[in-house]
Amino acid sequence: MENSTFHFNLTMFVNIGNYRFPAFFFCLLLYSFIIFANLLMILVISRQQSLHEPMYMFIALLSFNSLYGSSGFFPRFLRDLLSDTHLISRPACFTQIFIIYTYGCCEMTMLAMMAYDRYIAVCHPLHYHNKMTSKTVFKLAIVAWIFPAFNLISCIAMSAKLPLCGNEIQKVFCANWNVVKLSCVGTAVNDAVGMLLTTTTVFLPLSFVLYTYLRILIVCSRSSAEFKGKVLQSCLPHLISFVIYSIAGFCDIALSRYSLEEINPFVAVILSLEFVVIPPILNPLVYGLKLPEIRRHVFRLLSKDDYFGQ
Repeated sequence: MENSTFHFNLTMFVNIGNYRFPAFFFCLLLYSFIIFANLLMILVISRQQSLHEPMYMFIALLSFNSLYGSSGFFPRFLRDLLSDTHLISRPACFTQIFIIYTYGCCEMTMLAMMAYDRYIAVCHPLHYHNKMTSKTVFKLAIVAWIFPAFNLISCIAMSAKLPLCGNEIQKVFCANWNVVKLSCVGTAVNDAVGMLLTTTTVFLPLSFVLYTYLRILIVCSRSSAEFKGKVLQSCLPHLISFVIYSIAGFCDIALSRYSLEEINPFVAVILSLEFVVIPPILNPLVYGLKLPEIRRHVFRLLSKDDYFGQ
């Protein structure tokens, strides 16, 4: 029988008893680090004129996206860690779905655009400054956000209209597919739209990144060792971020389709958290420590009191 659901119950919050307070403070520490590290990246890149180049501007946008996605997950998650009940209202649930999945889709599209930037820099260096202007970066950033957001609004609007026969979501945050599975009626149209969204915002950018790096490898195979070293230095952080995010995203997609009764609850929670926790933590570490220009300015900012006076 159809159930008019006004609240959803997040069922993957396992009973950890007295460990809830250490878990809360640990996750609060992670969230604080995400805010600090990503704000630091944005601050350094925005203040330093020498970093106002496409590659660094994309990194700043990636940090902004990490802050955006984390804000849609951590405040609610921290509250639920200390709560005995894990009910979330219908509007709050769909809002969280929109924030978390626009974060996820934008992450992939921006990584694809960063791959395009590296492709132009390595394979067409003489045309780089003509093709990768500030205006181009701005247009690419707008497309990277608006395209996934428009698709997600359509997808969520369809899910919100479904009559539901339950309210239990087997996750620690709201997810569209988990809501669709509660439907009392057929969801063939929702499934098709969801597959189209996944294809356009995940698999197409993924294929594009693989293509660009294949072309970069071909160019490097014909070049000197010094050239290969420079390419590796500039491309490796992006490649690390891409691999990390791809693994985390795959875990989230696979977990949504898998029978959770066959998985250890703690393992299921950890796998579901990778998508929203690991990339925002590792991205600023990877770019801040691997790219010499950013690393130098970060260390100056952290070690000198007169940095802001420059």
